[in-house]
Amino acid sequence: QVHVVESGGGLVQAGGSLRLSCAASGGTDVIYSMGWFRQAPGKGREFVAAISWSGGDIYYEDSVKGRFTISRENAKNTVSLQMNILKPEDTAVYYCTVPSPYGPTLTSTNVRSLALWDYWGQGTQVTVSS
Repeated sequence: QVHVVESGGGLVQAGGSLRLSCAASGGTDVIYSMGWFRQAPGKGREFVAAISWSGGDIYYEDSVKGRFTISRENAKNTVSLQMNILKPEDTAVYYCTVPSPYGPTLTSTNVRSLALWDYWGQGTQVTVSS
């Protein structure tokens, strides 16, 4: 069982920045690929960004490209999501997620599918005021 915990989030004005962090634990000598999804009120959960276990493959949803940056940190199973130039439409609960380490390699297609991701954090609220 993999335990996923997010931190960060909060309230910010449009144009501002926030940083989310996520830590995954529970595996032995396993480095996980990790991702972020978000869910706005009344909408489905949508893909935001993902990074492979090596850090060599990174994917973004089109609307956040150039504004958000996902990165792995030295703790290996810790990732951050730096969010700049935030917009009111970025308001959502943000979820960190981890796929099974025995699942398929990340691709630009499968990262967008909820079916890929097996373990989820509790979510953290990001609110951007206009």
